[in-house]
Amino acid sequence: MTDPVAQEDLDAVAAQLGRAPRGVLAIAYRCPDGAPGVVKTAPKLPDGTPFPTLFYLTDPRLTAEASRQESGGVMKEMTERIAADPEIAAAYRRAHESYLAERDAIESLGTDFSGGGMPDRVKCLHVLIAHSLAKGPGVNLFGDEAVALAADAGLRGTAIPADWPTYAELRGQGE
Repeated sequence: MTDPVAQEDLDAVAAQLGRAPRGVLAIAYRCPDGAPGVVKTAPKLPDGTPFPTLFYLTDPRLTAEASRQESGGVMKEMTERIAADPEIAAAYRRAHESYLAERDAIESLGTDFSGGGMPDRVKCLHVLIAHSLAKGPGVNLFGDEAVALAADAGLRGTAIPADWPTYAELRGQGE
């Protein structure tokens, strides 16, 4: 069991979202500048509504960047890589399984839906970025890449850790 989330963090998340947060179990990731960036949410909201999104992106800088990447076609290219490369598909399936295992350890929803389109496609970078920031690099390759793109776009050291790998490093292209 984790400690309750501090009211000041809940207030900060409410300000970020423009509404009261629901079902927050923890601040899963805090930006280098101290702002909450990702919350870990209960699989069922207080009213009993299933909420399969375990990690929820809250920082407006990160949500705006996720939206920018989505509108820029990043998801299409990632989904094509799943179909073309069995190793990438297997890594993405492992990210999905990790996500489900962590959520089911809190409370099973009786479904194998995780989020973000896992494991067959990339549907929501917000979920994948939240997952990667909450767990750190190495768990969700597409989330890691999207975080790296956000870092490379100017969020490194403010909303994203200064030491997050670059997109080129993650894609094996060096610097």
